[in-house]
Amino acid sequence: MDVIVFGAGSLGSLIGGLLARVHDVTLVGRDPHVETVAADGLSVDGEFDLRVAPDATTALPGDATADLAIVTVKAADTDAAAAALADCDLGSALSLQNGMGNERTLAARLDCPVLAGTCTYGALLAEPGRVTCTGVGEVTLGPPEGGESDRADDVGAAFSAAGIETTVAPDMPRRLWEKLAVNAGINATTALARVENGALVDGPGHGVASAAARETARAAQAAGVDLSPGDAVAAVERVADATAANTSSMHQDVLAERATEVDAINGYVADRADNAPVNRTLADLLRTWERARELR
Repeated sequence: MDVIVFGAGSLGSLIGGLLARVHDVTLVGRDPHVETVAADGLSVDGEFDLRVAPDATTALPGDATADLAIVTVKAADTDAAAAALADCDLGSALSLQNGMGNERTLAARLDCPVLAGTCTYGALLAEPGRVTCTGVGEVTLGPPEGGESDRADDVGAAFSAAGIETTVAPDMPRRLWEKLAVNAGINATTALARVENGALVDGPGHGVASAAARETARAAQAAGVDLSPGDAVAAVERVADATAANTSSMHQDVLAERATEVDAINGYVADRADNAPVNRTLADLLRTWERARELR
């Protein structure tokens, strides 16, 4: 399968690197990372030990073609990614992003089926040309509206062929909200406390993360999705334990003094739940930090 990974940061490089073991992959990202990959290949270490040689570029030609485009940019950059991919000849697209609504943004611009996905693999861009897998997880994908599709089956088979733990799921709406609950509970809490995910397994951080997850479940129910508060909290606990040594993506952003995805995660929940004081507080604190550093 010919695959474009648009947004080759930590997660995009990890998924692209694993896929490159059996597929033709093009990473689209920023220098100096993609420049190094183009010249010397991509190293994947941590839970893996491999070196692959995908194509790598900072910009796609308008006539690019691929069986699949995987979008891994930050939620705020989804529209720009869709614009860059709009003139490409694509068989399908898959969002492996944080936040909600990315699939709608892509579908509005792209003339191909758009799939929704979640990913619990841990990734850290250690240096240009090298990505570290900090934890083996699972990719789940399917139609964003739910149900089954041959395209989802084909993409799932391509991921599985590359050794990526993959589930093709007919219940993606619920899974997307559950992922949002996990991100709402873990990302902002670890970013503000400057702790790894495992610090939320118990102690005071657990209470904050659990409250954020329960609020997310209430927002999901208001949207017609059957996600109970108990299931949302259980998902946070499960992921925090499984990724205990991981630095969450939002924590990585704060450490690097980059803008976070708080608007598409905690802010999204706060705007849709009847009462979400924990998510509102977490969002406001991170927005205050961003503004102080002129990241907004």
